[in-house]
Amino acid sequence: MELHPALHLLGYHLIKRWPEVCLAFFCFIFIWSYIKHQNDVLVFWPIFDCLPSILKNRHRIHDWSVELANSVGNTIVGKGPIFARLHLVYTCDPLNVEYIAKTNFPKGSEHHEIMDVIGNGIFNVDYEHWHAQRKMANRTFMSKEFRSYIAKTTRKVVENSLLPLLSQVAIQSCVVDLEDIFMRLTFDSVFMVIFGRNPNCLSIDFPRNELAQAIDNMAEVLTYRHVLPSSWWKLCRWFQIGPEKKFVEARKIIDRSLESYILLKKNDLHKGDEQDNDMITSFILSQERDNNDLLPKGDAFLKDNGLSFLFAGKDSSSTGLAWFFWLMTRNPSVKDIIIEELRHVREKNKDKDDGLKAKMPYVFTAEDLKGLVYLHASLCESLRLYPPVPATYRGVEKEDVLPDGTALKPGMKILISMYALGRMASVWGKDCLEYRPERWIDENGKLNPVPLTKFFTFFAGPRNCIGKDMAFTQMKLVIGAVLFNFHIEHVEGHVVRPKPSMVLHMQNGLKVRIRKRISE
Repeated sequence: MELHPALHLLGYHLIKRWPEVCLAFFCFIFIWSYIKHQNDVLVFWPIFDCLPSILKNRHRIHDWSVELANSVGNTIVGKGPIFARLHLVYTCDPLNVEYIAKTNFPKGSEHHEIMDVIGNGIFNVDYEHWHAQRKMANRTFMSKEFRSYIAKTTRKVVENSLLPLLSQVAIQSCVVDLEDIFMRLTFDSVFMVIFGRNPNCLSIDFPRNELAQAIDNMAEVLTYRHVLPSSWWKLCRWFQIGPEKKFVEARKIIDRSLESYILLKKNDLHKGDEQDNDMITSFILSQERDNNDLLPKGDAFLKDNGLSFLFAGKDSSSTGLAWFFWLMTRNPSVKDIIIEELRHVREKNKDKDDGLKAKMPYVFTAEDLKGLVYLHASLCESLRLYPPVPATYRGVEKEDVLPDGTALKPGMKILISMYALGRMASVWGKDCLEYRPERWIDENGKLNPVPLTKFFTFFAGPRNCIGKDMAFTQMKLVIGAVLFNFHIEHVEGHVVRPKPSMVLHMQNGLKVRIRKRISE
């Protein structure tokens, strides 16, 4: 009989302290869940869904994406925190990726909002606006004159800037960050291809370039925007705090710099000066010639597209080169075969280059390198393992079903991991983690077309990378010149790992020593 008053008293205190009781209960659930699932690759938590797992692995997000595919599945559906309104489909299934690439999955309004810095550039629009811009860009990128200008411009930067710098570094016997050198190189060469002027970022004194730094800062902020709930980064933008403060400062520099370069280009055209075949010149002439309401006529359109292609070309080629040379330091047998290919080309050119026999370092032309099978296979294999853009996403605007049966609903976001796709045993075989260029070569010594059907580094379908050929031309010219003339030695103890970012930069750069290769 004395138990009832005690129960009433306990009930009274529980009701009075219900917030503390609820908090204690939720803490118990979370602690219990953590202990039970602490070794699981992915945990769907109450309220927060997969967000804690993402935050836990944010420092190694790309390698984690591979673990997800191997242990959970090639396609995963998650909802994110209940307050973030996020419904995400993660996939690295090649059939899904091919379907998404070849079907009309737009980037969507959210992508446009995140990437507002490139305004209405080609990478930020959909449907008929994209078709109009793609048609104009194709006309430029597929022209013989523009392709020749890319090769000539890149070779010029390699010969006049890169090789003298590496020669000086070799003489000084100092340690340098090769990734930083390549970023400077591609900034100069891509900027020349787009705007027709050399910003001279690549030189022995490693000058600070305000525009290049602003673009790097901008890319860092955009990485945060892609991973944070939109309400979070928008709040930071409203108060101009955190990364968004850096965004505002970087955007002012970018807008001011690019507007001045466009004005210079227009002034050159009005003067009637002889013009290079750069992209902005081509776009200005297209604006004046084409009567298409879907193509904006103002300078903002030129700035948006100039920045879009600068973003795409600068980081992707430099990152691809950095990972390629890191793999060369770890795979000397591959490097030796490439050098032997280059020597054969040099021997064939000796008669043509009679007046240049004593000239070192030697610089190849794009035409020299076009038929080198092993060089091309080695570069493709490097891009398979280390795609410059490790992930991309698309929006869903109508109900659909992916080839693996995953149902899609409007409002969902599809995240495609190129990094994981290039490392799946089900796609590339049990040796998928090995660097083996031979997988790209058939029994007749020709390039094997089969791997290309599952190679999505440059995406596929209508929205495949329009600068693919430009990237291969630039990277091959650099690889040929550097490998033929120099030894690259990775500094012992320097750890190389992917950086968790939109572009697959190296976390700590690529520290190397450089020695001149003695001509044989």
